[in-house]
Amino acid sequence: MSTKPTTTDLEWTELDQRAVDTARVLAADAVQKVGNGHPGTAMSLAPAAYTLFQKVMRHDPADPDWVGRDRFVLSAGHSSLTLYTQLYLAGFGLELDDLKSFRTWGSKTPGHPEYGHTKGVETTTGPLGQGVANAVGMAMAARYERGLFDPEAPEGTSPFDHYVFAIAGDGCLQEGISAEASSMAGHQKLGNLILLWDDNHISIEGDTETAVSEDTAKRYEAYGWHVQRVEPQANGDLDPVAIFEAIEKAKAVTDRPSFIAMRSIIAWPAPNAQNTEAAHGSALGDDEVAATKRVLGFDPEQSFEVSDEVINHTRQALERGRQAKAEWEKSFQEWRNNNPERAAEYERVAAGELPKDWESAIPVFEPGKGVATRAASGKVLQALGAVIPELWGGSADLAGSNNTTIDKNSSFLPADNPLQEADPYGRTIHFGIREHSMAAEMNGIALHGNTRIYGGTFLVFSDYMRNAVRLSALMHLPVTYVWTHDSIGLGEDGPTHQPVEHLASLRAIPGLNVVRPADANETAIAWREILRRWTKEFGKGAPHGLALTRQGVPTYEGNEDAVKGGYVLFEAERPSGQDTEPEVILIATGSEVHVAVEAREQLQADGVPTRVVSMPCVEWFEEQDQGYRDSVLPPSVRARVAVEAGIGLTWHKYVGDAGRIVSLEHFGASADGKLLFQEFGFTGENVAAKARESLAAAQR
Repeated sequence: MSTKPTTTDLEWTELDQRAVDTARVLAADAVQKVGNGHPGTAMSLAPAAYTLFQKVMRHDPADPDWVGRDRFVLSAGHSSLTLYTQLYLAGFGLELDDLKSFRTWGSKTPGHPEYGHTKGVETTTGPLGQGVANAVGMAMAARYERGLFDPEAPEGTSPFDHYVFAIAGDGCLQEGISAEASSMAGHQKLGNLILLWDDNHISIEGDTETAVSEDTAKRYEAYGWHVQRVEPQANGDLDPVAIFEAIEKAKAVTDRPSFIAMRSIIAWPAPNAQNTEAAHGSALGDDEVAATKRVLGFDPEQSFEVSDEVINHTRQALERGRQAKAEWEKSFQEWRNNNPERAAEYERVAAGELPKDWESAIPVFEPGKGVATRAASGKVLQALGAVIPELWGGSADLAGSNNTTIDKNSSFLPADNPLQEADPYGRTIHFGIREHSMAAEMNGIALHGNTRIYGGTFLVFSDYMRNAVRLSALMHLPVTYVWTHDSIGLGEDGPTHQPVEHLASLRAIPGLNVVRPADANETAIAWREILRRWTKEFGKGAPHGLALTRQGVPTYEGNEDAVKGGYVLFEAERPSGQDTEPEVILIATGSEVHVAVEAREQLQADGVPTRVVSMPCVEWFEEQDQGYRDSVLPPSVRARVAVEAGIGLTWHKYVGDAGRIVSLEHFGASADGKLLFQEFGFTGENVAAKARESLAAAQR
């Protein structure tokens, strides 16, 4: 059952329509075979996805990572078969057996698309709305990359010019993160971003009238987007000609992102399941799958039916991709020839290398002075910005508090923004009060490649970011979160702003490295290590979260062992001053390290040899071999105290049965930070008392 589109610049043949319908029955068969999944959206979206992959996007299925490609994000990740069927048809590496093993152990076709697992998947999607924000980040990164390497080229002529396409569903646009990201995209006037909305009026609970009555298209107009609406064909199917024409019009609008609302019927053309909530997240059933195949002219007795004619036709995408890449490489080589210095810089960045001697730019701080680690971080960032041009970032409207302004004279903003420092290729991003989308946009920036991104807010607001932070860890993305005001030490703002459970909660995310430096020099060393871990030489990437103080803390001599996550800051000593084996070990992070040092002085004065271990990053410490870990925390020393101004969940494994933990198992209060530390037991006296308790317990 197909209606031939009207004549236009789009070449659309009966084979194209047969390929679209093939994608539909493949989606129905894949879900039916495994017994679960989301067939309906993949069926109805097949014309749009096919048009993108076969008629619109510049890509090379034989080289999915080609830097000159357009990017595609399936924000509606539950409809993963929308993407998988097109990757199969175009020749990205998926074959029929992969579709047959959909959502099963070890397959290339998991329930939601996973970056790094399946060729052609640009980002991991599933949590709704994340993909919209990822796409916004990719569009931002494309502009910044162009500014690094080819800023003077006329619009649309640079080898660094490309589009970011995304498909979002009703659920994506109901999630608040998409509103944050879409507002940002409109403000930034990202003309390289085209978002297609699957307006099917169905969610899990039924018709979207249950929850939504806004005019979504007008909302996007208010954000500053170029908005079009595409009506379906008379039979209810999506119209590929209208979609193609809308995309072409969107491409012509270069000063705004584009939003294309596509009215669709979920599970079209299933005779009984179309336009029902059941088709969203359940297999259609054998009878309905067979009935759908009859409607489309397929054999109801066959499963995963793909004619040689169809696959030979769709795999022509490989030749088109080869030609597109060859044409692009000509323009890229011309750019190289005309810009040898920029070309050399590009090669360095693309290879994942940092500039020669970049470490020498990192400041060293004078011991003895009290410096807030957020302030030290800001000085490090500004120093690194001068030598690492691909490093950029900003804050969720807290730059002055987070110290995240890498260049105060260069703001990433469209050229017509009234601010004096506005520069479309600027270094400092003003994410606005949009923490969740900031994190997901950072993921998109990292996924795009060729730049290095960081973003800041208060640690307590990492809760707003958590889903995106989790996805950065899942994808092993080298993004850096600068989380300041990291404890009750921030003082008078009170418990709403004082993080308590956050450090332990973030450490619970597999693959996220939480770094809480003790002082200015440890902060500088931490930044150096984070950047080192961004390089391809280090291997698989990982996100890092820096937890930094508002208040000043004493500065100690820098110790290179900080990169190991935990190290001996001060060794136990005899009364004569000679190093000796400790009787008790004090483990601390961040602003509590100096409290542990004060306790050590008291214990040493009482004749108790005491070691202080600074542990800025538990995850880095756990990477070390057992021999090193035992050298820092000797198993023979059972008397231990861990000190951290947050819940003590992290520390039980390190202190053991005889140990004690000085922690905060309740919310804080509004008062001066020094007073709060005293009232809640973060004092040298209390830590020393807990050490004596631990010594007594260890001797039983």
